[in-house]
Amino acid sequence: MSTTASRIEAIELHRIEVPLVRPFETSFGRETVREVLLLHVRTDAGDGWGECVAGRDPFYSAEYVDGAASVIERYLAPALLEAPRATQPSGEEGPGRRGASLPLARSVAGALGFVAGHRMAKGALEAAVLDAELRAQGRSMGEAFGAVRDWVDCGVSVGIAPTLEELLDEVTGYLEAGYRRIKLKIKPGWDVVPVAAVRELMGRGGLLQVDANTAYTADDIPLLATLDAFELLLIEQPFAEEDLATHARLAAACETPVCLDESILDAATAVDAIERGATSVVNIKPGRMGGYLEALRVHDACRELDVPVWCGGMLETGLGRAANVALAALPGFLLPGDTSASDRYYADDLTEPFVLGEGEHRGQLRVPDAPGTGVTVRPELVRDWATGRAVVLTS
Repeated sequence: MSTTASRIEAIELHRIEVPLVRPFETSFGRETVREVLLLHVRTDAGDGWGECVAGRDPFYSAEYVDGAASVIERYLAPALLEAPRATQPSGEEGPGRRGASLPLARSVAGALGFVAGHRMAKGALEAAVLDAELRAQGRSMGEAFGAVRDWVDCGVSVGIAPTLEELLDEVTGYLEAGYRRIKLKIKPGWDVVPVAAVRELMGRGGLLQVDANTAYTADDIPLLATLDAFELLLIEQPFAEEDLATHARLAAACETPVCLDESILDAATAVDAIERGATSVVNIKPGRMGGYLEALRVHDACRELDVPVWCGGMLETGLGRAANVALAALPGFLLPGDTSASDRYYADDLTEPFVLGEGEHRGQLRVPDAPGTGVTVRPELVRDWATGRAVVLTS
């Protein structure tokens, strides 16, 4: 087998719907199925898969599945298919210094740079190319990224429940399963009371944090500051993604660390937010940043500034989860991420399921060590869950 992928020969777009085991509600809305755009890339050295994290609607982000599929089909995929062969650079730089050089994956951002924004669409393409290139090299993502652990601590994200009783029942189940951190989604009118109830359930030693998904305004700073009483790990993205100033005001007004999610688009915005005092913890979501190579740069920049990071989740299937678990094994990831087991969201996963460990690894997931993502997409489920015919583009 060749160890160098230098050219993309075909790109397939697959649209599927995956049923959720229970509805998942945030301040943006309520989901009962996960609509997923999958990218299957064929290179001259092998195949790879990537998952787009865009949602059905443009509520969490300006990006959404229909838009991502359109921009990939009309602009991004043709650009990659027409790009010149990638060549091995003379010297290693950036994320490639961690292991094998990745000339084809590295070339993706440059080839797609003529399109403004659309980071989730670009990130899905880069992930598929990265998977293909690493499979050809016989290397895992963990090895290429620079993983320093074989198991990662897992947290779970808990949506807004219909009632407080149902919330407590759900959290109890996750604690019994062994999850090492609970994250509660909050919004105006669903904040202090549920947080107080879950803190009482968990006790003072339990790791608890909240995520507001931009649902608050500057007028809510006094309310949010009262959450200090519950000794939270952090409060995540309470204000609009562009509003670093109000996040800095909250950070100055409360003891709970402020974490940014939607505001962090790349390494430059991460450093800017940290230097402005708008955040002291960063949530790294590779899809939102345009791919795993940029996520590695954000990790490195935060580590240089002694700012802890953790890996956020976007209801990924096992495909995206595998890559996230590999990323979460890097040294700067000091807090449990939203890297839940497959059964948190899905009765049947697109790949072999991720299952929480037992014994000393209770509440952890094992980092895949097979080439590429280390998991195998199940073609029968791609067919069964398809919402339309696949789009196939060739060079």
